Amino acid sequence: MTLGAPDGPELLLAAYAILNIAAFLLYGRDKRKAERGRWRTSERALLAAAALGPFGAYAGMRRFRHKTQKTKFALVPCFLLLHIAGLGYLAYLLIPPALF
Repeated sequence: MTLGAPDGPELLLAAYAILNIAAFLLYGRDKRKAERGRWRTSERALLAAAALGPFGAYAGMRRFRHKTQKTKFALVPCFLLLHIAGLGYLAYLLIPPALF
């Protein structure tokens, strides 16, 4: 790999990290707005962010103690498990068998 713009797996990993960071920040922002009685982020948007960046969303839920009691937000750990399974499968496909 040469210095410069990321390509292939590095670009996908960077995009995935950005999605998770954005989900974390979105949950924190919504919590702050809730505390101040301001206009909030829709639950649909929060769940969509969790579907794309479940690590950040789950961390945001725990860190900010936000949406932890709402029934539909039990989907967030499910999204997290699905992503872990998917990442494990990708690792299985991409890592040479001799390393397992």
